[in-house]
Amino acid sequence: MEAVEADLAQRLIDLNRRFYQNFAEAFSDTRGRLQPGVQRILEGLPAAADVLDLGCGNGTLAAELARKGFQINYLGLDFSEGLLAIAREAVPEAFDAEFRQADLTAPDWSLGLGEQGFDYVLAFACLHHMPGEEIRLHLLRQVHALLKPGGRFILSNWQFLNSERLRERIQAWESVGILDEEVDEWDYLLDWRRDGNGLRYVHYFTEEQLAALAAKSGFIIEDSFYSDGETGDLGLYQVWATIP
Repeated sequence: MEAVEADLAQRLIDLNRRFYQNFAEAFSDTRGRLQPGVQRILEGLPAAADVLDLGCGNGTLAAELARKGFQINYLGLDFSEGLLAIAREAVPEAFDAEFRQADLTAPDWSLGLGEQGFDYVLAFACLHHMPGEEIRLHLLRQVHALLKPGGRFILSNWQFLNSERLRERIQAWESVGILDEEVDEWDYLLDWRRDGNGLRYVHYFTEEQLAALAAKSGFIIEDSFYSDGETGDLGLYQVWATIP
């Protein structure tokens, strides 16, 4: 990655870090239940497994696993201490869950996790906050290395362009001192309007983009479907399997 590109990527990362630090509680209040697509994924999980949840947020997923009686060894990673504090309070002590702070854009975020291995790595509404293909591929290749043989990577990405209401939240890059030509195609700046005004960086993924990322990082796509929202198409869910 060129120096200028690396600097821009860091600015986008910092933008999201500030958002999730400043609006952790307000954001958590809007994430009190799982999306239908996530519930559909949970229906296919075995009762017992080792699970890594990337961008675990406020722990809603872990709490639902506990409520449904899963015997999961669960590890959740997120860079927002505010959301992690909420997550730790949300999950019953009897459920085998651990929450750690981690910056998934950092080169060494997976350090110390490789010895364990996971049956499933989940990344719901997470990858779309990773700026640039280099950072995304590094993350995905680390995920590949963390999976046990026969493991699965399951992800979702926000399809906000499918909603007229959400398209109205798109803001000009110049509002944060960035030029349109500096960012990649499909990169967007979206505002937040609850308990104050905030801004987030989000990348919009097409099926073609995800297919290319999967191939470059050693995966094949086993399943792909749309879910969520009134129109049932605000989330693109995929199940990836490793290529031996």
